Amino acid sequence: MVLMPVPEATKRLADIKRALRQAAPEERAARLRELAYSIRRADLAMIAKAGQGHIGGDYSAADIVTTLYYAVLDVRPEDPQWAERDRFVLSKGHAAGILYSTLAHAGFFAESELDTFMEPMSALNGHPNRRKVPGVETNTGPLGHGFPVAVGTAIAAKLDGSSRRTFVLTGDGELQEGSNWEAAMNASQQRLGRLTVIVDRNRFQQGAATEETSGLDPLDAKWAAFGFEVRTVDGHDHEALYQALSEERAIDDRPLCLIADTLKGKGVSFIEDRVEWHHKVPTAEQTAAALEELNA
Repeated sequence: MVLMPVPEATKRLADIKRALRQAAPEERAARLRELAYSIRRADLAMIAKAGQGHIGGDYSAADIVTTLYYAVLDVRPEDPQWAERDRFVLSKGHAAGILYSTLAHAGFFAESELDTFMEPMSALNGHPNRRKVPGVETNTGPLGHGFPVAVGTAIAAKLDGSSRRTFVLTGDGELQEGSNWEAAMNASQQRLGRLTVIVDRNRFQQGAATEETSGLDPLDAKWAAFGFEVRTVDGHDHEALYQALSEERAIDDRPLCLIADTLKGKGVSFIEDRVEWHHKVPTAEQTAAALEELNA
């Protein structure tokens, strides 16, 4: 099945993006928050229906992904292979739900397709597939693979003399994979100034806290030692995210690492900061309670 863009939704994305870039900070933050919670609701419905998903990691990343698509990324849902588009790689591919919900909301494909999540023959698998889902830049799932691909994408842009940017979202537990640090060394050596890695620092991975499993702190110092410009931001502060992600960056400069402090399951009180919600599906009663909180 080939997923097709939705013209009215793609026009809405362009209109919203234009308005947000021109808006006052308070107005922009309020609108992005509204969009993020709408996307969380779609993600909740999708996971509850499928009986599968990673809602905790989806929700910790929701505000980051929403800010990127609605205020930062230069992309065209009606032409997802446009050569000069910015690239976004979801390296923590198990959080495919929040990417699908955002892509559908932005018009890359119909929101009704979310009802097929995890069904046989559905394009919307548990991990994103670039051959099936418009807007997906590379297949991810095995942790530690997305960031190296993003580095290659940024190198290609630099060789092309292109101003397009590359953004990659990693999980923090994912940084225990050595392939990320090989990629980081290369990114610094190549001076990929238009590459931004965003770390979803929710401090949990499957089964335990990251610091109990294989400690990452001091994470900022590690990235700095690999030659990155490093900043820390509240990963649920939409205006802070917008300012950090939209800042113009030189092609031949240090790459940026944005460590986003987040809460696993952000937005639903009984899911927030709970390790068991890495891969847990809400019951019908929990879904109703979560929806009530997300609507508040």
